[in-house]
Amino acid sequence: MAVTLTPVKFSRLSRRGVLLGLSLPQLAVIGVGVSVLVVALYAGGTASLAMAAPVLVGCAGLAWGRVGGRHLVEWAPIVAVWLWRREGKQLDYRHRVARPHRVGTLALPGDAACLRQWEDRETGAAMVHDPHAATLTAAVGVTHPAFVLLDAAEQERRVTSWGRVLATACRSGRLAAVQVSERTLPESGRSLSDWWTARGDQNAGWAAKTYAELIERAGPAGERHASTISISLDMRRASRSIRAAGGGNRGATAVLRQEMQTMTAALRAADLSPGDWLTPGDLALTLRAAYDPSVAATLERHGSLGRDLATAGPLAVTETWAMLRSDSAFHAVLWISEWPRSQVYPGFLAPLLLSTGVHRTFTLLFKPMRTDAASRDIRKKKTEYVSDAAQRAKIGQIEDAQQAAEYLDILQQEADLTAGHGLLRTTGLISVTATGPDELESAVASIEQAAVQASCETRRLYGQQAQAFAAAALPLCRSSANR
Repeated sequence: MAVTLTPVKFSRLSRRGVLLGLSLPQLAVIGVGVSVLVVALYAGGTASLAMAAPVLVGCAGLAWGRVGGRHLVEWAPIVAVWLWRREGKQLDYRHRVARPHRVGTLALPGDAACLRQWEDRETGAAMVHDPHAATLTAAVGVTHPAFVLLDAAEQERRVTSWGRVLATACRSGRLAAVQVSERTLPESGRSLSDWWTARGDQNAGWAAKTYAELIERAGPAGERHASTISISLDMRRASRSIRAAGGGNRGATAVLRQEMQTMTAALRAADLSPGDWLTPGDLALTLRAAYDPSVAATLERHGSLGRDLATAGPLAVTETWAMLRSDSAFHAVLWISEWPRSQVYPGFLAPLLLSTGVHRTFTLLFKPMRTDAASRDIRKKKTEYVSDAAQRAKIGQIEDAQQAAEYLDILQQEADLTAGHGLLRTTGLISVTATGPDELESAVASIEQAAVQASCETRRLYGQQAQAFAAAALPLCRSSANR
């Protein structure tokens, strides 16, 4: 019997507010406006009301005005933090070459400067410790066949298997995040040259010489895709297990090693092919390629160069409102603000992932929720929706289709949780890289068009490019700031 693909539907981003669809910042601004209006009325006269009019108009504009898909009041913290960082000269990073580097920390800019590197002696894997977030992260490279080339039955089976991988992450209860990254990289040509070195006939005359020269030139001009999966251990949640494993660094690495083994088994059960967990040298090449893509192919081709994790960071970074400039490239980060609203088949991201001619990193950041926490979250959402509906009915406001669809999404999540699935908070980010500002704008336009073909809506992030780039382009399970 022929197997057909099952279409899926994503939950909508909740637009529900604290009261009558208004968020807490909107209610605060409206409260200020109402207070000013009451004081003006009690102060007496039209003159007081006229003096208060600019404040009232400003509050109304902040509460209901929208720019770039957000209310003006939601831009306030982003703009304030941006101005504070600009006044503090935190938008420019320059690596001090002559200054001794603290042993054990990564040479990354911004809030990633606190990250420390550990190396597991048993597996040789690099583990990145974030002392502020209390997380310990490891990454593994994954190879897989092209999903769109598989038949319908195989695609359906692989989708089901991947769902079991995510359910495993939810059931663990000790993972803070799971990150899936898919990067396009300039092809170094190393595989071709290795193949020719191993199998080619070097003494076959001019034909062999011509073929070797062709491989030397054609290899670096290509493009390849690389996938990594990172898992981040929540050291606070896993504190009991860490103490049982010996406590301290040794206990934390032992617990993360258990999670790595579980994830490896789950990936193999899903017919994915995980390689070895990234060593410090592999992770150094990944970080260096993210900030300095022009030398990535050269470093990969020569093998032993650039594999020191302590010096893998950029030499210079300049952040502007809309983009980030690192050593040899310009970057911009897009956030997938809306997933397909109608039912789609599992290969719906093909236009985005298979786009050519643009260097980009597509990242999905999953934050698993424990079953009890997910149940409480769903009950809270249902209660808030029922309360909002009662308030709307009391004042005669008609419920629109968007609110009804959000409630149906909540009921679907409850049904999925009851059926044994996990609940994850998913964030989609796309980091676009180019060699210049004009090329970057063209690449961003191409990615936005590909996202439209994939039925997704994207928004460019402003005022937080450095933090967003670290979340989108680095396999460290970093989270972005306010979106």
